[in-house]
Amino acid sequence: MDTEIKNAVSAADQDAQYDDRAKRLLGNKTILAHILVKTVDEFKGMDPKEAVTYIEGEPFISVVPVEPGLTNAEKEEAGQRIVGFNTENAEINEGLVRFDIVFYVRMKDGISQIIVNVEAQKDAPTEYNVLNRAIFYVSRLVSSQKERDFVNTKYDDIKRVFSIWICMNMSQNSMNYVHLTNDGLLGSYEWGGKIDLLNIVLIGLSQELPEHDEKYELHRLLGALLSKKLTSDEKLNIIETEYDIPIEDSLRKDVSVMCNLSQGIKEDGIAIGEARFILSMHEKGYTLEQIADVAEKSIDEVRAIIEKREPVLA
Repeated sequence: MDTEIKNAVSAADQDAQYDDRAKRLLGNKTILAHILVKTVDEFKGMDPKEAVTYIEGEPFISVVPVEPGLTNAEKEEAGQRIVGFNTENAEINEGLVRFDIVFYVRMKDGISQIIVNVEAQKDAPTEYNVLNRAIFYVSRLVSSQKERDFVNTKYDDIKRVFSIWICMNMSQNSMNYVHLTNDGLLGSYEWGGKIDLLNIVLIGLSQELPEHDEKYELHRLLGALLSKKLTSDEKLNIIETEYDIPIEDSLRKDVSVMCNLSQGIKEDGIAIGEARFILSMHEKGYTLEQIADVAEKSIDEVRAIIEKREPVLA
């Protein structure tokens, strides 16, 4: 395998690991609590430390399939049929699209629940509009409740769902709330039902970290967590001093690994670019000495890159 391909494979692997760590950081219950108090009406204004107590169990991170028919799993327990989220090992259904993070939240009345999904995107997708995908996800979160959260035709038992999308590297910091409305077109009849079942929140993070104020409080926290520019110490300092979030060992480790992976991705990307540049100059007839001078590498380094690639280019 030539140097460029090795670097590309290494970068892709590190990129996947980076994404995994990012999801684990976002899936930290304290971080999720900060997201809840800025996006879910019932928790707005609540202290995130209190909101944490309403998150039930441990969030499902990259284990629940989105595909129809695969989101739920059935099992027999004490002779009773139990339906829950499908959390089979990812290798069993390799290649399936999965929700990044899914979790249940108990409402303040102590009885009702909502289902929250958090998705992270490194950039705004170019092959589709992210809102369309969010609508599909939030619809799946509703339809998959049948036989899991409500049975038969008990549609009044459907739980409210929130799909929260965090998109990085946007041109500006933004937040949009997308939900159903009921426009009366004729007559005054009041139709029963829950118009607040479907909720989508789109959060755009710019590349530059905003100042810490109430308006951009959530954006600064998420931006710091997911930044590829800040060092591990800089991230932890913002998390701990500005947001009073306890730095547990697991959180410290995830932040540290993310920073290391980010640096590795950057270095591999530079290496791939350099290799392509050197090969391009070689194909155009430049001498080894000329290429080495422009690329600021030794002649031996240039020769090694060219010789390992020539069979592939032939």
